[in-house]
Amino acid sequence: MPSVPKVARIKPPALRPGDTVGIVAPASNVNLQLLEAGCAALRELGYKPFYFESILERDLYFAGSPARRARELEEMFIRDDVRAIVCARGGYGSNYLLDILDLKVIKAHPKIFVGYSDLTTLLTYFADSAGMTTFHGSMVAKDFAHADGVDPGSWESALNGSSEWALELDSDVKSLVEGSVEGILYGGCLSILVASLGTPYEIRTAGTILFLEDIATKPYQIDRMLMQLKLAGKLADVRGIIFGEMLECTQNQNRQDKDQSYTLEEVVLRVVGDLDVPVAYGLRSGHVSRRNITLPFGVLAALKVTASEVNLKIMEAATVTAVSSRSAR
Repeated sequence: MPSVPKVARIKPPALRPGDTVGIVAPASNVNLQLLEAGCAALRELGYKPFYFESILERDLYFAGSPARRARELEEMFIRDDVRAIVCARGGYGSNYLLDILDLKVIKAHPKIFVGYSDLTTLLTYFADSAGMTTFHGSMVAKDFAHADGVDPGSWESALNGSSEWALELDSDVKSLVEGSVEGILYGGCLSILVASLGTPYEIRTAGTILFLEDIATKPYQIDRMLMQLKLAGKLADVRGIIFGEMLECTQNQNRQDKDQSYTLEEVVLRVVGDLDVPVAYGLRSGHVSRRNITLPFGVLAALKVTASEVNLKIMEAATVTAVSSRSAR
C-alpha cells in the first residue's frame, strides 16, 4: 500500500485550564438550561465558557438566521481571548453557512473547533478547504450538560498537544475485518457526509481512516448511504473504516428490534467487506450512550484490527503547544 500523502495542516494552539472556550450554535436552536449546565461542567474542568446572548435566537428550528450564526462563528475565531470553539449542539443548519463564511478569516485565526452530528459539515469543510485539524467530540448543551457525557482522557489528549497517544477502547468495539494500516483520521455523521456529494464541499476521503457514525437510522438506510459513498468512489481509496456506536439503528425502532433477524454489522459488511481494508465497529464518538470520545480529524493515525481486539493510535499532535518568549530566545 502506498504511503500516506503528506498534507500541511494548520494546527491550532493547545487548550489549557484557565483558557476561554467560546460556545457557538451554527445549526439548531439551543435550550438555555442545558447550555448553562454544560457551561458549569466546563467551569469544573477549569475553563472559562463564553457565549453571545444572540446564541438563544430562534428562526424556525435554527439558532437564528444564517447571517447571525456565521457572524457568531467568525467572531469567535477572531477574538484573541477565545482559545477553543465548542458547539452547543447539532440538529440541522450548518450547510447554510458554507457559502457565507469568510474562510480567509478563519484560516488566519486557527482555533480548536469541536462538534459532531450536523457539525460534520463544518468539520470536513475546515479540514478540506482550510487545511485545519478539527475535532469530532463533545458539545456543550449535549454531552457536557450530562453526567458521564464526556470521555476526559481523549478530550485532554486530543486538545492539549499530545504527540502520540492511544484511544482507550472498551470491549464493545468489534473486529469486522482484520488488518493494520496508517491513514489520516477523518469522517463524521454518515448522513451528513453523504449529503455533501455533488456539492462544491464534497468530502475528500482518499488516504483516510474513515470514521462513520449515525443515530436512529434504519439498516437499509445505512446500506443505501454506504452504497452511495461506494458508487461515488469515496470508499475506493480509504485505508480503513471505523463505525461508531450506531445507537438505535434498527429496523423496528419502536419495538426494540424484536423482529430483526440480522445485525447492522452484517449489513455494513455487505457493502464494505470487499474493500480489502480493516473494518471495526462500535467506537463511541458522536451520537453515543456515554463518555463521548474526542477524535482529532486531519492527523495521522494507525488502526490495527485483529480477531481479538481493535487498537487506534493517534500518531501526531492535533494542536501546537505555545512557546514562551524565553524558550523562543
